[in-house]
Amino acid sequence: MYLRIIRKFFLIILLTFPQYIGSVKSSNLNEYKANKFPEALLITGWKPSSDKTSNGNKVSENTIKALNKFKKIPSLKLYFKKARGYAVFPNIAKGGFGLGGARGKGEVFEKGNVIGSTKVTQVSIGFQLGGQAFSQIIFFKDKKSLERFTEGNFEFGASASAALISEGANASSDYNDGVAVLTYSKGGLMYEASIGGQKFSYVEY
Repeated sequence: MYLRIIRKFFLIILLTFPQYIGSVKSSNLNEYKANKFPEALLITGWKPSSDKTSNGNKVSENTIKALNKFKKIPSLKLYFKKARGYAVFPNIAKGGFGLGGARGKGEVFEKGNVIGSTKVTQVSIGFQLGGQAFSQIIFFKDKKSLERFTEGNFEFGASASAALISEGANASSDYNDGVAVLTYSKGGLMYEASIGGQKFSYVEY
């Protein structure tokens, strides 16, 4: 009799134990996934739609960083509000020894939407030593000035220089032939830089 009871007891254990183990593993796995999911998002750095404009074109991370820096400058708020478009160059490297040069690449926006990529090159002759790196933004006052740039053969004259835009700058008087240029030192300062001889290419997205 006792033997029958013991057999029944072990039979019940054998039937129920695997189900218990399965439920424990399942709950633990679900909890693990729930805990790991946010961590996975942090690892991948995925941010929904943060790198795209309303037309669906993707903007490079470097461009976004440079653009955010420019947008934090109070005196540029009217430029962003009124300009037809702008070209953003996250990094232009400039240097030389006697014969100088500069090169960088960026992206072009129209009404807040990225429309293409651009490259800048510059060659200058004269006494010069060392190098510098800076970000640059070119504002286009109207559609006509933007179209001149997107034709792909835009360039600045030899005597051109970037405007040193200060607090309270007028968003219309600082334009020269429909274009306003601002440079931002990689050290974090706005400064007046020579942009004479800069030539630009453009590729539509």
